[in-house]
Parts: sequence; C-alpha cells; structure tokens
Amino acid sequence: MQRQGPPLPSPLLGTGRTYAWSMPDERRDAPADEMSRIADDASIGLMLFDASLHARIANAAAHHLLERRPGSLIGRSAMETFIDHRVEATVRDAVDGRSGALQTDPSDRTSLVVRTSPASAGGAWVTIEDVTELQRLRRIRSEFIDNLSHELRTPLASVRLLTEMLMNDLAEADVPERVRKRVATIDVETGHLVQMINELLDLSRMEQASTQVRHDEVVLAPLVDATLQRLQTFAERQGVSLIAQVPTDLPPVRGDEERLDQLLMNLLHNAIKFSPDGGTVTITAEEYPDVLVVSIADEGVGIPARDQVRVFERFYKVDRARQRGLGGTGLGLAIARHIAEAHGGRIWLDSTEGKGSTFSLSLPLA
Repeated sequence: MQRQGPPLPSPLLGTGRTYAWSMPDERRDAPADEMSRIADDASIGLMLFDASLHARIANAAAHHLLERRPGSLIGRSAMETFIDHRVEATVRDAVDGRSGALQTDPSDRTSLVVRTSPASAGGAWVTIEDVTELQRLRRIRSEFIDNLSHELRTPLASVRLLTEMLMNDLAEADVPERVRKRVATIDVETGHLVQMINELLDLSRMEQASTQVRHDEVVLAPLVDATLQRLQTFAERQGVSLIAQVPTDLPPVRGDEERLDQLLMNLLHNAIKFSPDGGTVTITAEEYPDVLVVSIADEGVGIPARDQVRVFERFYKVDRARQRGLGGTGLGLAIARHIAEAHGGRIWLDSTEGKGSTFSLSLPLA
C-alpha cells in the first residue's frame, strides 16, 4: 500500500539556508547601514536576486569571489554573474520556492559552492563560499590514502598467506594449544587490517566521486533475500534470527545493485553484531509516492543520544561498542551514508538505549 510521504526527519529534507537580512530602504536607516557593513565584512559572498533573476544586493565578498569590480554585480542577471547555466537554474528554482546547492568552477584555480534559498519578500538569496583550498586538501588526502592502501596491500597479503600456511603446518604438528591460538589471532587481526584498508580506499573514492554509480532498475526483494542468505551463517553463530518483510510487488528503485547490496550488507551486519543472543533483526520496506523506505531494526543495546548525530562519521565508534569488544573499522556506516546519498536518497537513525536501533534509508523509485 502506498503511503502519502516518507517519514524523513526534517533536517534531512534539504540543505537550503534562510537568511534574515532584509534589503534597506531608500533612507538607509542605521540598522540597515549596520547590516550592510556586516555583510560586506563577511567572508562568504551574499547576493539577492529578484524574481527576474537580476541582482539587487551583492556584498564585497561576492564581488571578490567572482573577481568583479566593486558594485559591478548590481543589476546583472544570474547568467551574467556566474556564467553557468546550472547556477541560473538553481537560482530560478529558489525563486520558485526550492532551495539548492551546487559547486561551480569559474576558473581553473577556483572552486565555489553556491547555495540558494527563497527570499521572504520574493526572489532568491544566494551565498557563495570558496572551497578551493578544501578541495586541494581533499585531493591530497585522497592521493595519500590511495598510495598508502596500495603500499600496504601487498605485504598484508603476504602475511595472511604465510599465516594460513603456518596454521596448516601447526595442525599436523605437536605444539601447545596457546601457539595455535596466537597464530589464529595474527590471522584474524591481519584480516581486520585488510578490511580496513579496503573500506578506507572505497570510502575515499566515493568522497571524491571517482566511483561511478549505475542507474539501473533494481528489484529490492531478491536483493534483500540474497543479502540475508550471505549473512545467515554469521547470524546463526551470533544466535540472531533474521526476518524479512519486503513485499515482492514493490516497484523497482533506481540504483546500482552492487552498491545497494554493499549498503544493506553493512547495515545488516551491524544489526546482527550488536544484537543479543536470541535477538531478532527485521528488515522492512514500504512504498511512498517517489521513494521506497527500507528499515533495519535490531534489539540490541541501542545508541546514546549524544552519539546518534555522529555515527555516520568515518572512524567514529560508540563507546559502548568498544567496551563490548565488538567495534569494527568505524567505516561501515560512513560508506552506507555515501552510497545512499549517491543514489539521491537519505539514511537516518532512530534508537533508544536498551531497546535497540532502527536504521532507515530512502531510495528513489526507478
């Protein structure tokens, strides 16, 4: 049954911002003069476009970031201002009531993020932020991670191979049990290192948008069944029951089947890992006008409110997880968030300490 709208938390519905600076009148009274000076002192460019997409206000930072002479932006159209049809379309959307954001590169040496939001008196507010240095640092970080990952993969693969050979030799040798346990521990910890390197490299590529996401029609029910089958052995070992409540007649979603499988695998693996012996993990899916909302609920220890806003950050781990000795790489949920957002969806969390957690994600219909 189709519902009226997905239960998305309001902070996740958009990235637009609302600004309260009003355009001064002809007399330019003291408060307006003061607001104008504050706007000119700001490092972020601020502009106001009217309904015809012509600039009515532009602070000093806007002229500086767009490399224009002071005062020369007033009266210019959005296309003349940015020389980018995408920005013009985004400003037009804001005039029509829809906030937006995008990145534009007016020159080879400059990268700007342009955010738009509707103006209360009509028209659109536009903020301009210079992210050139941030982009450079991200590129350096990505290159460092790529190089480090490739350099570590070969020796770690050799260590794992040698460990497996040693374990086979010990199986036929008369050695103390503690020796076998120590070698087994080396093998497990090496596996964790390999997993972390793979996930870190994967996340870095996602953040740099170097990993292409396909836009095929993906039927959700078979994908969920296949993922649950792969995790069945792990769930049985943990004493956890898996329940799927995904109707087979749901419309397909638009996405990359391999990436969506990775997303579901990360969320389900987490839910199983933090569920108590005898607990249940349930995955459900519901149809809404434009999206499917998939939810994965567990009966685990839950996540404290102070940690819920940070669980999707890379390397962030909840203290309770570390105390139980169940912490992973700290990258799984960050990867899940990037996959969901790369598909035009969202991911969010509802959790109560002692009562479990529910991770939900929205995916656009094909």
